[in-house]
Amino acid sequence: MNIPEHLRYTPEHLWIESQADGTLRAGITDHAQETLGDIVFVEAPAIDSTLEAGHPCGLIESVKTASDLHAPLSGKVIAINASLQTSPEAINEDPYAAWIFSIQPDPAEAPGQLLDAEGYRRLLDQ
Repeated sequence: MNIPEHLRYTPEHLWIESQADGTLRAGITDHAQETLGDIVFVEAPAIDSTLEAGHPCGLIESVKTASDLHAPLSGKVIAINASLQTSPEAINEDPYAAWIFSIQPDPAEAPGQLLDAEGYRRLLDQ
């Protein structure tokens, strides 16, 4: 299973990548896409919406089930990956390239409070 070392992770199986401008990109992990199966629909949070850490903010549907996306950190959505509207299967092809949304985190929030790769591996081993 692919768990890139440079990313941070949530217990709800989202990955977070810090960008040079302080924003964060988010998507679902390899484990999540494998568990879901063939992804057929992605509902990203709306641009300019305010997210609260841990709360549902979107939806991923596969041929097997639907699963909520949970906000990794509190902040404001600044972008979504619009290409997933027509090609949601891109997540199955490369979950770490197919980001779902970007947020500007609240000043009190820090990606460092999320799981590192080793912490995420331990979570999956439980």
